[in-house]
Amino acid sequence: MANLNDYKNMWVFIETECGKAKNVGYELLAAARPLADQKGCPLVAVVVGKGVGQVAKDAICYGADSAIVVDAPEYEYYTTDAFAKALTGLVGKYKPETVMLGATNNGRDLAPRVSCRLKTGLTADCTAIDIDAESGNIAWTRPTFGGNLMAVIMCPEHRPQMGTVRPGVFKKAAYDEGRTGEIVHEELHTAEEEIHTRLVERVNEVAEAVNLEEAEIIVSGGRGVGSAENFKIVEELAAELGATVGCSRAVVDAGWMPHAHQVGQSGKTVAPKIYFAIGISGAIQHLAGISGADTVVAVNRDPDAPIFEVADYGIVGNLNDVVPALTAAFRARKA
Repeated sequence: MANLNDYKNMWVFIETECGKAKNVGYELLAAARPLADQKGCPLVAVVVGKGVGQVAKDAICYGADSAIVVDAPEYEYYTTDAFAKALTGLVGKYKPETVMLGATNNGRDLAPRVSCRLKTGLTADCTAIDIDAESGNIAWTRPTFGGNLMAVIMCPEHRPQMGTVRPGVFKKAAYDEGRTGEIVHEELHTAEEEIHTRLVERVNEVAEAVNLEEAEIIVSGGRGVGSAENFKIVEELAAELGATVGCSRAVVDAGWMPHAHQVGQSGKTVAPKIYFAIGISGAIQHLAGISGADTVVAVNRDPDAPIFEVADYGIVGNLNDVVPALTAAFRARKA
């Protein structure tokens, strides 16, 4: 068992691709900042990629005290082998007490690989983080039993404490250009023969088509849409607004839309500027997934639907009439 006193500091892994950061890393800095202050420890951003010097500087402006950077050509695109080796090596050298990663596709692949190599625990897909008052351990909260219960998980006997946190749960802090901090560059390389996968081609249309976590406008349809064929009215509104299409769990269960579009506790947690809920009644699991939205617009024929309790704007009516009218109105404004 690790000597817990050897482990210090709180780390946030800033996920990058092609030299640019994913928003979730900066969101996690905002969540970790008060926890680090409460524990009286530095908050460190960890950046692995190619050409990521600006990402490290931005991380400090978003709340980190310092940054550790691994910058090399083999880290331009994510590979399990290279990134797991790099992050495991950094943890072995610096011994952080806590490591947070985004619950993205890459984060969900990387975190368990690293935790297994370090022989420590991992709480995946968290929707809240806090510090346990009695033990001082990180209290990771995540949905369980299909989102019907929330579990609080701690790792009292091993270090580092590791968790992945859903994108969109927290909002980035304000960017402070005046913040300064040390940036440490580490030379950690992964030989080509150690990387067992090779990127042949990256198709942007596929890779970026369903990016709910970073979408500014989302138009989601629920069971009330009626059928997969009728989902075209949701897609037409989304296209007019330049929005991303989402859906409820009921739609995925019915086979109308792929799981990648699902919003809610068992799907994606989102924080758009505007969220359109079309034919979505508002189950508690779905409402938890949209709690970060700035503005919620709901369309439902049931005036007592729970979605109206959280909606900023509500339209009671037949969505087959309302949604095409909205689409036409937005189109007219462009004319």
